[in-house]
Amino acid sequence: MTTTALVVDDEVDLCRLMQITLTKMGIKSDVAYTLSQARTFWQDNDYDFCLTDLKLPDGSGLELVKEISNSSNIPIAVITAHGSMDLAIEALKLGAFDFVNKPLELPRLRQLVENALKVIHQDNEVQAAPECSPEQKMLDSRLIGNSAVMHPLKNTILKLARSQAPVFLSGASGTGKEVVARLIHDLSPRRDGSFVPVNCGAIPSELMESEFFGHKKGSFTGAVADKQGLFQQANGGTLFLDEVADLPLAMQVKLLRAIQEKTVRAIGDTKEVPVDIRILSATHKDLSQLVQDGAFRQDLYYRINVIELKLPTLNTRRDDIPVLADHFLAMIADDWQLESPPSLTMEACERLQRHDFAGNVRELRNLLERAVTLADTSYIDVSHLGLPDIEPELVNTQEQNHSSAIDSSEPPARNVENQIDVQSTVQSTKDGEQVIQSSNMATQVEQRVTNLHPYRTSTNHYPSMVQHSSASNNSSSTNVANTYDKESLLASTAQQETSKDISGLQELFDGQLPPQGLEHYLQEQEKQLIITALKQTGWNKTQAAELLGTTFRSLRYRMKKLEISEDAFD
Repeated sequence: MTTTALVVDDEVDLCRLMQITLTKMGIKSDVAYTLSQARTFWQDNDYDFCLTDLKLPDGSGLELVKEISNSSNIPIAVITAHGSMDLAIEALKLGAFDFVNKPLELPRLRQLVENALKVIHQDNEVQAAPECSPEQKMLDSRLIGNSAVMHPLKNTILKLARSQAPVFLSGASGTGKEVVARLIHDLSPRRDGSFVPVNCGAIPSELMESEFFGHKKGSFTGAVADKQGLFQQANGGTLFLDEVADLPLAMQVKLLRAIQEKTVRAIGDTKEVPVDIRILSATHKDLSQLVQDGAFRQDLYYRINVIELKLPTLNTRRDDIPVLADHFLAMIADDWQLESPPSLTMEACERLQRHDFAGNVRELRNLLERAVTLADTSYIDVSHLGLPDIEPELVNTQEQNHSSAIDSSEPPARNVENQIDVQSTVQSTKDGEQVIQSSNMATQVEQRVTNLHPYRTSTNHYPSMVQHSSASNNSSSTNVANTYDKESLLASTAQQETSKDISGLQELFDGQLPPQGLEHYLQEQEKQLIITALKQTGWNKTQAAELLGTTFRSLRYRMKKLEISEDAFD
């Protein structure tokens, strides 16, 4: 069956040139010189694709693009003059297949027609498929998930694969932007060409022009041979610009011209070389905000962001986590040459679905690799995942209920100040002086379950304290009484140590300086704080370091410097 095309342009010579070119390629064509004539041809005949100018005597080619895109799936390309790039971008957004610039170059026209023929052939294969097309099978096998947000995403990817318009992939880190970009390439008519991914943030600014456009031998020091740039390597295929927001402004200008004119000039060369590429770009940053801040060129932004595809986070598609986990476990088993892929227990699968994935799919893959490494059998349990507790409120409630069972008169801990063993309050006297009083909070030791480090925002439970609290909840009343006596003794000791600190602070409030100097006074205060933390944690240096907000090595150095040892306090 002969392929037919509709050519719409008001220039008679250009229409004849395009008609002759199409005839040599075995394509029959009809020519329309006005918008109304093109509409008549379109209604009376069936065409495989269409070429139209944007500026017509009786209207705009955008109207024809919109009408054809809404009524059929045939590829439609637009012809635009220099200075009409905004109209070309608008046409691509309305559903145009591709565009070609005036003055018309025959090699570029042939490339456009060949790509259109590939789309036609691909559509015919899809219609001939009995049930599921090969493209749909590829999409389902490589883009895992059947949640509600994935169905429209897959349909959009299939539509974008037919087009030649630049696509901008936005989404958080780890959502699979490169996976989607490679899918768009493999599903497109350019599948036989190269897919060239490049991380724009990983190339030094001094080498960026050479990497993108190439260079000639002897063009600069160290250029010992000709080198093809990324644009030349991607000729006939797709160039994926990952982290495009990291491009320096100087490079953005050169990239804009290469994308718009589809020609590049290597460093040291005297002529521009045409390239046939499709641009896909991605970043996890807010590119529109960078444009407002002046960190990214507005003209380049509108040139690469013709069609934006936003990828969902893993937290919005939790129903896909079990399927993704099985897929990654099979991949890990294949990569690591395991006898059989590991499997998740029901508890582990439920725990993954309740986890907050800040790193999205990439975090899930890394988490499963760690779990496979730690698991002793082919079953992965919750303990192998190494995830933190997701219900800290429940733990706090249990601790507070246990504390109330010991002494119902003591109020529960509400903040960091009343979670420590010694509570200091300031009261005003009649003559206006401030007096610091110390009150013993004996049962607060049993209630303390949060990290006292002031710079930590998450709640960290020390294993020894959590286990002690859990054991206390299940113990008899005799064990509870013994625990209470032990903690009361510990709090009493801490109160005695703190009384020395209070007396020193009262000297400062009375306007008296420490008699032995500032350095000795600060060392004594530091020593008392370290001793108090060590006693509260049972001389566990790791927990004491966490309590003081320092490292284990730093604490050990300070103990040696201040001559603090456990034997001296036994």
